[in-house]
Amino acid sequence: MAAKTTGGGYQNMRKYEMVVILDPSVDERTVNQTFEKLVQVVPNQGGTIDEVDVWGKRKFAYEIDKKTEGIYIVLSFTAKSETAQELDRQLGLNESVLRTKLMRLDAN
Repeated sequence: MAAKTTGGGYQNMRKYEMVVILDPSVDERTVNQTFEKLVQVVPNQGGTIDEVDVWGKRKFAYEIDKKTEGIYIVLSFTAKSETAQELDRQLGLNESVLRTKLMRLDAN
């Protein structure tokens, strides 16, 4: 199977969306700066961060790690699948990240 190329000409680049839930104890005023440091793996490996949407603090339907709320962030980016998996792995190792959900956006 031949590698797909996107408009930029990069091979195997796909669009992804990731929902990240941060610990509610993280200072909301510094969420953007903290999160930018966490996702540096994407631009460092040739991908692009398309959009970061901070939803803010929301209540959970059920407790996660004995917490009832968290800071939601939705990240849209373009990268290779290896880069997306590495980002998910690194976020999973960070103590301030409660949950992640990585989704590949299919081209229609």
